[in-house]
Amino acid sequence: MSINEFKNIKILFVEDEDNIRINATSYLKRLFDEVYEAKDAFEAFEIIEYKKPHIIITDINMPKINGLEMIKKIREKDLDTNIIVLSAFTQTNYLLEAVELGLVKYLVKPIRHETIYPVLTQCVKKIKNDNSNIKYFSKDCYFDMLNKILIKEEINIKLTNKESDFLTLLCQNSNSLVTYDTIASVIWNDSFMTEDALRTVARKLRKKLPQNCLENFSKVGYKIVTFK
Repeated sequence: MSINEFKNIKILFVEDEDNIRINATSYLKRLFDEVYEAKDAFEAFEIIEYKKPHIIITDINMPKINGLEMIKKIREKDLDTNIIVLSAFTQTNYLLEAVELGLVKYLVKPIRHETIYPVLTQCVKKIKNDNSNIKYFSKDCYFDMLNKILIKEEINIKLTNKESDFLTLLCQNSNSLVTYDTIASVIWNDSFMTEDALRTVARKLRKKLPQNCLENFSKVGYKIVTFK
């Protein structure tokens, strides 16, 4: 698999030991465009909520909430995200509990390229073959969330970066309201979002979509309506 195959895949690495986390994220950044890191479950939950990574790699032995407890909470809402566990533990009880959580792999530390790379490749292939990445707004208009491509009547509709990110966020929460606060945090990151700036993005995006699929709830947020 070429490096380009990892494009647009978001990955989160969760590890409380600084040196391990720094080295691991440095390696992952050579493969993935978007790499996030967290030192504990609470940081991980926040990143998962706003960034929605496709792959999560986590240690087990962490303070506050251990890795398996963190995965249990994730699985209460999300059964699909690819999760890989890295651990120094090899006890049977950990292995059995990990299997029940629907993990892609349970790997024993230390992890090397020849061990982790095939697992990451497996995850990426699975993600790219997942039809849930495609969101239809009408029978002839859909958005490929993974490749950030909007197709309307068999034509590739050009999107700005803001439009693409906004549409991706809405599609990740399709048929549900996405608040202004969430949009500001995810799309504008650390910069200030004005309502005029958001309205401009929404207005231009609405012209590229089928009629009535992008809904605005005044002073609250936006919703995209999909049927598949």
